[in-house]
Amino acid sequence: MQLGRDQMSDKRKAKRAPIDIYLNKYMGGVPYLTRASDISQDGLSLAQLIEPQHTARRVGLQFQLPGSEEVIYAEGEVVREWAELDAASREHSGVRFTLLTERHRRMIDAYVSRSAQGN
Repeated sequence: MQLGRDQMSDKRKAKRAPIDIYLNKYMGGVPYLTRASDISQDGLSLAQLIEPQHTARRVGLQFQLPGSEEVIYAEGEVVREWAELDAASREHSGVRFTLLTERHRRMIDAYVSRSAQGN
C-alpha cells in the first residue's frame, strides 16, 4: 500500500525545505534531467521530466543549491514513487541519500535552516 504524500511527510525524521531546481539524475551512468521540489539532509523529492521506464533503485545525483556555485555530487536510493494527477501528470520519486560528503550535508542543513527562518 502506497502512503499518500501527507501521510509520508508525517513519517519523515529530518526537516525539509522547499526547493525548485533542475538536476542531473544518473541511471546506468546516463544523466537525465529532473526537478527537485523539496530537500533535507536525508534526501530529495523529484519530479521526472524525461526519462525512460526503469527499475533502477540506485541513482547518482548532481545539483547546486540556490545561491551556491558548488556542485554537489551524491548517490541515493529511490525509496518511494507516486504520481500526481495534476495538469502535468508527472511521476515523482523520493530519493534517500546513501553517499554524501559531510561538507555537502552541512551545506544542505544550512539551506534547510535558512529556509525555515524565511531567508
